[in-house]
Amino acid sequence: MRKQIIIAVLFLFAALTAHAQTTNDDCLACHDTVDAKKFAGSVHSPLGCIDCHADAATIPHEAKPKAVDCASCHSDAVAAWNNSLHAKGASVGGARCKDCHGATHEILPAADPKSRTNHANIAQTCSQCHAQKFVMEKAGLSAQSAISYQQSVHGRAVARGSVKAAVCTDCHDSHDVRGANDPLSGIFKFNVGRTCGKCHAAIAGQYGESVHGKALARGNWSAPVCTDCHGIHTISKAGDQLAGPRSSCARCHDGVRLTKEFGVPGTRVSSWQSSYHGLARRMGSTVAADCASCHSAHNILPSSNPRSAVNVANLPKTCGTCHRGVNANFARGKIHVMQGDVSDTPSRINTWIARIYTVLIVATIGFMLLHNLLLWFRKARAARLSRGPTVVRMTLNQRIQHAVLVVSFVVLVISGFALAWPESWFAWPFGPNEAVRRIIHRIAAVVMIAIGLYHLGYMTLTREGRQGLRDLWFRFSDARDLKDVLRNRHPQTGRFGYAEKMEYWAGLWGTLVMAVTGLVIWYFTGVATWIPRWWIDIATTIHFYEAILATLAILIWHLYHVIFDPDVYPMNWAWFDGKMSAHRFKEEHPRAYTSDTADAGVDGEDLIEPIE
Repeated sequence: MRKQIIIAVLFLFAALTAHAQTTNDDCLACHDTVDAKKFAGSVHSPLGCIDCHADAATIPHEAKPKAVDCASCHSDAVAAWNNSLHAKGASVGGARCKDCHGATHEILPAADPKSRTNHANIAQTCSQCHAQKFVMEKAGLSAQSAISYQQSVHGRAVARGSVKAAVCTDCHDSHDVRGANDPLSGIFKFNVGRTCGKCHAAIAGQYGESVHGKALARGNWSAPVCTDCHGIHTISKAGDQLAGPRSSCARCHDGVRLTKEFGVPGTRVSSWQSSYHGLARRMGSTVAADCASCHSAHNILPSSNPRSAVNVANLPKTCGTCHRGVNANFARGKIHVMQGDVSDTPSRINTWIARIYTVLIVATIGFMLLHNLLLWFRKARAARLSRGPTVVRMTLNQRIQHAVLVVSFVVLVISGFALAWPESWFAWPFGPNEAVRRIIHRIAAVVMIAIGLYHLGYMTLTREGRQGLRDLWFRFSDARDLKDVLRNRHPQTGRFGYAEKMEYWAGLWGTLVMAVTGLVIWYFTGVATWIPRWWIDIATTIHFYEAILATLAILIWHLYHVIFDPDVYPMNWAWFDGKMSAHRFKEEHPRAYTSDTADAGVDGEDLIEPIE
């Protein structure tokens, strides 16, 4: 028995001796890829190689030793990682120990500013994967969150050197990174308040006592948590206009969902926006009251609660924050006033005053408009009848073409801009039905294309059309006429001046562009089968800006020459009766008057005829 014990002791001694003899230098003699200097500065420097590579304790060892098991020392961390999304996504590149901590033999302690797990470097470490689109797509995630964090109030604070601002691991944990749908996750909806409360303890306490916090505690999934108002990664500072109550509170309090499910009025934000406070905020004021100014940001209590800032007894104090010297009388009545509300006497009075004024405005302004239109038409008719001898500027055929073009153009402008600006007055005539607007727009487009094709035939196949086309060609004299106008000289124009020629050819080109791009948009499904999809986007852009160009050209160029030119005001009636004063024609188109009447000997009845 004694002999067996002695033999066992000798074997044990031999093993221990062999272990002791396998030093780091022995390992580095072969494994020269390991930087001894960096390893000496790493967190694992007190350990020997064989502390991690246990199956390499004897030399020579197996050609391919077993993988290092970090759990032999870091069992808690590995156990947490095994439950994480990273472990579950290992097959698609989920992060392992060295992906976050760095090269195995160069891991630095977290307190080291150069460590990848140092507070200042956490976001950058996580971004190695989470900011890479091709990496995140494999896991079905977006890379935007990591990018957004860098611009957030937390990311910017860390960049400035803050050691308190939250980094990825403060919210998502270091190893036990779970999804938002996991009840054990720090970012699970019902855990968000507690997670944020690790840094914002006082605010988390206020939130817990608020209507939102208590609703969440009752299991209400509709109750907002920190991230619903502040955002998840794109957290902005409190003074940021884009992150203010106007946008965050409106998500819930300016719709019908809360009203239908919980009986909470859904017009609170709309009523505020139409008040002085809301209008001032929309104008850029940073001091006008918003939702948080009265209700507070986190400690939001029902108005029935004596501690609520909007409790009747507390309103003088709340309003007095901005309006010094107010009393209880100042705060009497509804705060959120909506036109049409008849729920109480003051609201009914306010609503009826608005209704009476609406009738009064329509009646008064309607009378003024009709009165002035009557006078205008009388005086305009008198001016037209006193023109004396007239010149035929537009035939009946041309006037009909012009009328169809005007009507279709106006309808196209209104119905088109109604889609571009659906909240403007353009959309009002079509109601809430987009199909009505679309059909009307397309009918007007077909009419314009049809009249355009008819006009091309008229200008090329008829004698008067071909003559008009010849007169509309640009000539060198047009440049001279423009030069004369700019030098305050009276131009000697022919039948059509440069202004009329510019407008005609621009209108022809604009109609062609709008027709082609409009048809591409209309039949985009078929068009996209033989040209790339982005061509449709280009057609849409051209269609939109060409519409703006055409509309402004009509308003600024055409209406000036037809209405606002002092020489023709209040109206050039050629579009209506086709005639123009012979005196004015001679003054504005002297070359045409001379050649057509005197030199060419054109019959006066064709060119100049008395109005009676």
